Amino acid sequence: MNNSDPLLIEETNLSRAWSRAFLHIINNPGKEISPLLVSLTGLTNGIAQEERGIREALDNSLIANNKQKVHTVANTIFPNSLWKRSKYDRNRLFEMYLNALPRYKALERHKNQRGIYFERLIAFGSGPENGNQLEYIISQYKSRQGVRTSMFQASIFDPARDHVSSAQIPFPCLQHVSFVPHKDKTLTVNAFYATQQIWEKAYGNYLGLCRLGDFMAHEMGLTLGRMNCFVGVAKLDTITKSHHSLTLLKNVARNALHPTNDQQTAERI
Repeated sequence: MNNSDPLLIEETNLSRAWSRAFLHIINNPGKEISPLLVSLTGLTNGIAQEERGIREALDNSLIANNKQKVHTVANTIFPNSLWKRSKYDRNRLFEMYLNALPRYKALERHKNQRGIYFERLIAFGSGPENGNQLEYIISQYKSRQGVRTSMFQASIFDPARDHVSSAQIPFPCLQHVSFVPHKDKTLTVNAFYATQQIWEKAYGNYLGLCRLGDFMAHEMGLTLGRMNCFVGVAKLDTITKSHHSLTLLKNVARNALHPTNDQQTAERI
């Protein structure tokens, strides 16, 4: 298998799912996977299971290269700390976020000048509910039974703003999100990325999507059961495979996926 072949990763632990994608690129020729599908379950009350060592090693490598930490990337998709501060009142959350939006954009002018993912989800610029796609989905779902599932989708990419001739733009890589309620009262969140940076963004993307799915499930009276992330081209092109800041990260990821006999014994004890 090489990095030009499709890759399906099914996991119950977010850290392990990310590690498998990351190490697949590291261990095989090339720097891209096309396509990549990550399907994550094992969510506890909507919260993804993680392994602290992997996330800390990734954060340390990102910080060493002046990149955003996992939590910061996740917040661009769903501002989890603001959700807690709003006391789980979604209208208050939307209000607080939009009031703070100019400050968020100013913090990372280069990255955020074209927009932020959660901004597009709640203030797209057109459509019902003043462009708040999440509010429309929630209100339609709760208004009556038998609402068509195709209604529960939200767009990020906007041709009017995003079809530009620039060689590269930092936003948006996430194109589309959909939500699928099931008869067992669980919710699946699906996301489509045209491209995704595996080292720099993917872990935070997965985490942010799980948090977004948990929020939507909470507001729809459901429980988040699965997060699916489809990536057209997953790539590692902002750092070399042999970069020294990845050494510890690769070792931690490998040990987590393939623990030694000593580690397995320690875990049993």
